[in-house]
Amino acid sequence: MNQLPSAEARLDETEAEEVFGWILDGEVADDDIARFLVAMTERSETSDEIAGAARALRSRLIPVAAPADAVDCCGTGGDGHHTLNVSTAVSLVVASTGVPVAKHGNRAASSKSGAADTLEALGLDMEAAGRSAEKSLAELGICFLFAKNHHPAMARIQPIRQRIGRRTIFNLMGPLSNPAGVRRQLIGIARPGYVPIYAAAKARLGTERTFIASGDEGIDELSLAGGNELADVRGGVFEMRRVDAAMAQLPHSSVEAIRGGDATHNAKALRQLLTGAPGPYRDAVLFNAAATLIVAGKATDWRDGAEIAREALDSGAAERLLERWIAMAAAA
Repeated sequence: MNQLPSAEARLDETEAEEVFGWILDGEVADDDIARFLVAMTERSETSDEIAGAARALRSRLIPVAAPADAVDCCGTGGDGHHTLNVSTAVSLVVASTGVPVAKHGNRAASSKSGAADTLEALGLDMEAAGRSAEKSLAELGICFLFAKNHHPAMARIQPIRQRIGRRTIFNLMGPLSNPAGVRRQLIGIARPGYVPIYAAAKARLGTERTFIASGDEGIDELSLAGGNELADVRGGVFEMRRVDAAMAQLPHSSVEAIRGGDATHNAKALRQLLTGAPGPYRDAVLFNAAATLIVAGKATDWRDGAEIAREALDSGAAERLLERWIAMAAAA
């Protein structure tokens, strides 16, 4: 067994990649890992450490082939707000506009319903969707990359994370380790003040264009409630901005207005969204879809992005895509 460094010691990127390689390869005792992760979270991870840890996870993943213009939109989770599945709905909306979406996700860890839980409640066979991920991405423009299928090294880490019961650096590593190797992303994180640190890590890893966003109330997506911290990462540099819903001509509303529940509850809300239900959930999806479409190069600005997303919902394109995806998985 290897000995972990003191959690108070800041690791450079190379050191972090080595240490997290030990952790992922089972070369450190479980109790030591738990103590190390908690202590690192309490003193706040550095951009070097996040980038190095993500490199360790990336080097151990099972990749999938994807179009060069594929995107992803996801959150780090752990924000404690238990909202409806915004990024899952955004994935359907964006993919229905012709932008390939390689959605990377998992079951719920700290929330009541993760992306996989809600999609399953909608009727998508998750195991079959995993087996046919490359096919659905190539033919439908969407897939779900179930984390457990592509990150076998995480199998021994999950029980440790569940025992800890709080977000750790592993929440931050996931969105940076998409098995499709996407170069364009919208990533929501739950700490507004941490956006520039996370953006610096993303810049170290490289990207064509990525938005790192956090609502002022600590929500891991673009929020309608007030302002949002946003880092626009291009290549190895990033620029900080303030954005709000008015930029997309959308109304403000509270986080409570999109409070979710279990998988059945969230799936019902998503189905209603796809069939035309108005309200804050729709507005939150339009706002985050606008950001994803800007990153993808499909929209020129926030208003344009929201309008493209609105048309995808109102025309029924997003709903039809879901039905085709469910049918393909059922036949797999």
